[in-house]
Amino acid sequence: MRLPLLIAAILSLGLAATASAQEAKRSFTKVRGDVYRFQNNFHYSLVVKTEVGIVVVDPINAEAAAALKKEISIRFNQPIIALIYSHSDGDHASGGKALDAAMAITHENAPADIDGIVPDIRFSERMETHLGGKTFELTYLGEGHAKDLIAVVVRPENVAFIVDAASPKRLPFRDFPRSDVGGWIDQVKVIETLEFEVFAPGHGNLGVKSDATDARVYMEELRDQVLAGLNAGKSVEELSASVTMDKYKDWGSYDSWRALNVQGMARWLKESGQAK
Repeated sequence: MRLPLLIAAILSLGLAATASAQEAKRSFTKVRGDVYRFQNNFHYSLVVKTEVGIVVVDPINAEAAAALKKEISIRFNQPIIALIYSHSDGDHASGGKALDAAMAITHENAPADIDGIVPDIRFSERMETHLGGKTFELTYLGEGHAKDLIAVVVRPENVAFIVDAASPKRLPFRDFPRSDVGGWIDQVKVIETLEFEVFAPGHGNLGVKSDATDARVYMEELRDQVLAGLNAGKSVEELSASVTMDKYKDWGSYDSWRALNVQGMARWLKESGQAK
């Protein structure tokens, strides 16, 4: 084999290996009744089959949305009648055009344009809509993590789709980036007021309603321990080592995010004037 052909073959094999390594992990699983979750790596969309078509919550990104639309076509052969946005963060709200939904719904604080989609319906505090025998209860969670975050409860299945504010037995994301942690805790308190049985998160495993309370308690205990340490004169580095939150060591992302949670909490406590 001539050298240029050999080099081309090697490059081709390398590109194939890279493409394979980057292939997204996807799945489509039933939650309860006509409610399903679509997985794209570490993100999930909610999919609800109604008598008149499919409702999707969150497109994730363009590639995921295209894959989801194909999956819906194969499984149900129904149009997507509505796209609901949990919030407008790019890792959950990109790629909506690929779904070709008949209408889009979001909170009034969302941008005028979400990656090329102009929402048809916006709501303030709470919205209830009935589509094809299903009831969708949309509740604004307030400001904390994002300014337009909502929870979606589907009935009669009593499944709540909750994104980023809490996940069953999983630590909050890294160092609470770009978030008001106090408001974040309040968002979880709103979730606790909702009536539902199955907790379907935007990240992580399925759970139950009490998992939301556990998530709030974790953040409050973390806040109290970090605040006490800062007021005692300890550095963030010392607290990252000493605030171990051992009772949560079996939760998802404990090893990778626990220290980051401490650091993010310390930053917020200082920026909000609660700590020295």
